[in-house]
Amino acid sequence: MSKILTVFGATGNQGGSVIKAILADPVLSQTWKLRAITRDPSKPAAEKLAQAGVEVISADLSSPETVLPAVTGAHSVFLVTNFWESMSRDTEVAQGKAVTDACKQAGVQHLIFSSLRNVSEISSGRLPNVSHFDGKAEVESYIRASGISSTFVLAGLFMSNFFQFFNKQDDTYTLAWPVNPEKAQVPLFDVVGDTGKFVKAAITNYPATAGQRILAATDYYSPKRIVDEFSEVTGQKAQAVQIPADVFKSFLPAPVVQEMLENILLLEEPGYYAGESLAPSHALLDEKPTLWKDYVQENKDRF
Repeated sequence: MSKILTVFGATGNQGGSVIKAILADPVLSQTWKLRAITRDPSKPAAEKLAQAGVEVISADLSSPETVLPAVTGAHSVFLVTNFWESMSRDTEVAQGKAVTDACKQAGVQHLIFSSLRNVSEISSGRLPNVSHFDGKAEVESYIRASGISSTFVLAGLFMSNFFQFFNKQDDTYTLAWPVNPEKAQVPLFDVVGDTGKFVKAAITNYPATAGQRILAATDYYSPKRIVDEFSEVTGQKAQAVQIPADVFKSFLPAPVVQEMLENILLLEEPGYYAGESLAPSHALLDEKPTLWKDYVQENKDRF
């Protein structure tokens, strides 16, 4: 009899990648019955999942009463929260706690959470405003304290963000950040292509992965390497330059200025994952993560 895997955010980047990876795996697709959670089961992406044989259930992370039915009967749960939807750490934390409480009540055996490090903590208070990291870290702490067997998959910096990060003037693409282009280290991650690979690793290696953080990134890339490989693939001119923090902030909308500045400063010191090696996480994978060069090749027309 198949076990139920509940996937929150099923029509989004991370949840959708998890569902796609499970369906494509000849063993896991027979082992697991997928339950996709979305706010609107009538939208095309949800209907497509239903046509693929996935159970689609409506639930809203901000309505705790809808969450318990979503996890009832599930052996495992994949949870992703979206800070940018509400721009509120408190809202994101409340959503994570609501799902944790529901999982505990329902007897879920394995909760896999899309987490991040506490930047205030790992920077010793120097970078106190990266709310979309610190809120997820708070949820992770709550899950650990709940006693539910859990694994934490920490997504790197999305390769797709570079569609916005690159600025093209005349014939040159520029990556202008307030960090040293050779020293900063960016853990690049193809969120759509690779989230499922790392979550599969959390599932297939369980219970050995219980309590672990799995770092979901291909490699640490310096900004210079990012633009050099971009140039190599596309034949376009590209450069990485360091700019003053105030200049960087002038490019950003007011609500996210300090958040994004400190997020980029994190890449140089103390590091996105506080300097932790990616090797143990890669050792759990049965598929290699997407290289930046390959991602650029596949998406050349989007830059």
